[in-house]
Amino acid sequence: MRSGFVAIAGRPNVGKSTLLNAMVGQKVAITTPVPQTTRHAIRGVLHRPASSQEADDGVQIVFVDTPGMHKPKTLLGSRLNEVARRNLSEVDLVVFMADAAAGIGPGDRFIAGLLADVPTPAIAVANKLDQLDREAQLPVLAELDAMGDFEELIPLSAATGEGVDDLIDMLVDRLPEGPAWFPEEAISDQSTEQIVAEIIREKAIVRMREEVPHSVAVSIEEIVPGETEGWQVVHAVVYVERESQKGIVIGHEGVVLREIGAAARRELELVLGAQVWLDLRVKLMKEWQRDPKALQRLGY
Repeated sequence: MRSGFVAIAGRPNVGKSTLLNAMVGQKVAITTPVPQTTRHAIRGVLHRPASSQEADDGVQIVFVDTPGMHKPKTLLGSRLNEVARRNLSEVDLVVFMADAAAGIGPGDRFIAGLLADVPTPAIAVANKLDQLDREAQLPVLAELDAMGDFEELIPLSAATGEGVDDLIDMLVDRLPEGPAWFPEEAISDQSTEQIVAEIIREKAIVRMREEVPHSVAVSIEEIVPGETEGWQVVHAVVYVERESQKGIVIGHEGVVLREIGAAARRELELVLGAQVWLDLRVKLMKEWQRDPKALQRLGY
């Protein structure tokens, strides 16, 4: 079979998590309109079984959705950049993704320069082509192509799925022969607790996108069976950096926190395969993005 690891790299908010979810076929990474949402190198797994028991044409691609590279302002930002850089040299292929609708900018050129310093082959992807007419696409594609020595250049829309299968075929053609790194039923290497925490964080970011999204972290204290059969109880904490932010997350008479919990529960029930009672609390962890011990405690 063909198998290998593929990193998805790009500046914040170009659609890397949306592309990862589209290629895997299920949601494994949270997506929000807020840049720098991804904080971990999330692995999603694409399986294509062999055409027959005798054939050796199966495929397994392990995708690594790296945090968006950016000029860091905090210790957390520096650590996210380091995670992204490390992944570029530890994979078989890189998908370098740019936002065609927003145009090519300094952040794209910065990452293209990093890719030039690693030996990993790269395929360039121009995302959000559904937002441009054909005439407007050509200059963006030409500019992206000139930024590096790419194996291929492909336009696509991760949101609509247009061009995603073509990208997958290009990746498969370039993968080496190798073992299955994950069992067939696995779609991600994240633990249940990590997935649950990320879903809650996604709903908090979407609800508060203009207020305190980057100051929010979520920790799962425990997931236990409920007293009634078919129920799971999730005890989670939303951490903020400043006392004033607690009131924003909770809202007047708790309305914002209830909205976050209600939105999260719908997805948590799909993940956990049970009805969910979500015990969601808000706590202060001062300046956690700049505190090494706090970052370690939160898994960064």
